[in-house]
Amino acid sequence: MVFEPQRWGDDLQLLRNLERQSDHRRGRDLATRKRPETGGVDLATLSGADNLRQALLLRFLTPAGELAALGHPDYGSRLFELVGELNTETTRNRAKLYVLQALAAEPRVAEVRSVRVTPGRDDPTRIDIAVELVAGEAKTRLNLVFPFFLEGGAA
Repeated sequence: MVFEPQRWGDDLQLLRNLERQSDHRRGRDLATRKRPETGGVDLATLSGADNLRQALLLRFLTPAGELAALGHPDYGSRLFELVGELNTETTRNRAKLYVLQALAAEPRVAEVRSVRVTPGRDDPTRIDIAVELVAGEAKTRLNLVFPFFLEGGAA
């Protein structure tokens, strides 16, 4: 399978855990890294699959329409419409629909293989969302799992 990171771009690292993002407050600070050649500090960046993971998580965690004033009226997801709802099968089905809508708006997603939304194990206000997709022309498979909390909101 051909890996095409150049097509996915580079970006600053805003989220700490791209495998299981558990903070529903989105990125609040830029990550830094130590430069091996000088020992100085620089901003951390992401490329390839990690850049796409972060881009998708940020899209899911941003309420739809929040960036309209910046010229991106369709960016984000409707997941925040579920805040305050009970963790029922209907709510989880709506979450799946909202995730599918957000994925359809991401041009780097070639195919959505599955979206599973399950109740959180230890927290009745949590739903776990697992996405399996194919990205880019090289058809690279990508898995993403993140919890979404039905209480609270973006801080």
